[in-house]
Amino acid sequence: MIKLFTSESVTEGHPDKLCDQVSDAVLDAILAQDPNAHVACECATKTGFLMVFGEASGNFDVDYEAIARKTIKEIGYDNDDVYFNGNTCEIIQHMEEQSADIAMGVNESLEIKEGTQKDELAMTGAGDQGMMFGYACNETEELMPISTVLAQKLAMRLAEVRKNGTLPYLGPDGKTQVTVETENHKIVRVDTVVVSTQHLESASLEQVRADMIEHVIKPIVPDNLIDDRTKFYVNPTGRFVIGGPKGDSGLTGRKIIVDTYGGHSSHGGGAFSGKDPTKVDRSAAYMARYVAKNIVAAGIAERCEVQFAYAIGVAEPVSVFVDTYGTGIVSDERIVQLIVDNFDLRPAAIIKKLELKKPQYRQLAAYGHFGRTDLGVKWEETDMAAQLKLAVADPSGR
Repeated sequence: MIKLFTSESVTEGHPDKLCDQVSDAVLDAILAQDPNAHVACECATKTGFLMVFGEASGNFDVDYEAIARKTIKEIGYDNDDVYFNGNTCEIIQHMEEQSADIAMGVNESLEIKEGTQKDELAMTGAGDQGMMFGYACNETEELMPISTVLAQKLAMRLAEVRKNGTLPYLGPDGKTQVTVETENHKIVRVDTVVVSTQHLESASLEQVRADMIEHVIKPIVPDNLIDDRTKFYVNPTGRFVIGGPKGDSGLTGRKIIVDTYGGHSSHGGGAFSGKDPTKVDRSAAYMARYVAKNIVAAGIAERCEVQFAYAIGVAEPVSVFVDTYGTGIVSDERIVQLIVDNFDLRPAAIIKKLELKKPQYRQLAAYGHFGRTDLGVKWEETDMAAQLKLAVADPSGR
């Protein structure tokens, strides 16, 4: 059966991604001073201003305005020609301490209060209720969907050719989109590539289109996936001079599909950026990716979606779910048992296993949190694959 599937990405200068990066830059700065701090930092932006707001508690002293301005300028909004300037924009700050009601459940889990668990990894309760999903497949070396990987790499390439001077007329804002054609879940070809990029007034549409194909699309999309039917759409509106917060408002957490699997997996709805790892929206989603990736790396399934669900203040997940879309070598129920037997899914255990208390989050706030083997994050490792292989071979069924 032939199908088309599309994934999109955005550059670091997209207004929503600008907010994600400022939120995570604030988180990194706080964790650098207090790894146990509790943080939930949001940002919003529009023409000429950016607002930093939320909750943060711990032993730290950070300059929110300085962090915001530094991040904005590093992204490329450092002059008036791109319609947003980190040197002169207004920064509004309104950060408060975390609610004491929430802290009660995070600092001491229900299991500790009731005495059902006593070890230190049971101490931390989930920072909120909700469900989190992880996904992996064998389409690419990163064990990610190819449409997602190509869209993210195209967006990264847009930033690269802007920053290294290859195409100096580009602005920080941009979006990419890739449609792939599959037959029986195997990639056949790339059907459509869309690139929309901010540019200076001096650049003509013809120049932008030619440069995008030559310097952005061709270096990223493999030749063997392009044919005479592949369509390229570059700045299809005809003009993209006004970009960034001038062209559209921005808000933390509004690109959750770009952050994850490009639409190939379910999503629990929780965003990542600005949240410390006691928030299972972030930590459990990272763990779900780690588990799913190791299952695929072990050859137990070609595709794997994992769901965890939590109750606020409770350490143990309330449910574990697996769907291998019929590609598993054992039943999905058996894989659920493998997960329960081989992975500790309590928040404190996840934080320890994946080393989530260290500053590392701003680098993830653009171009995806998963498949980023270039960044050395722990949830992209496949160190559990061998153990899972042995567990599958165990005749006891455990």
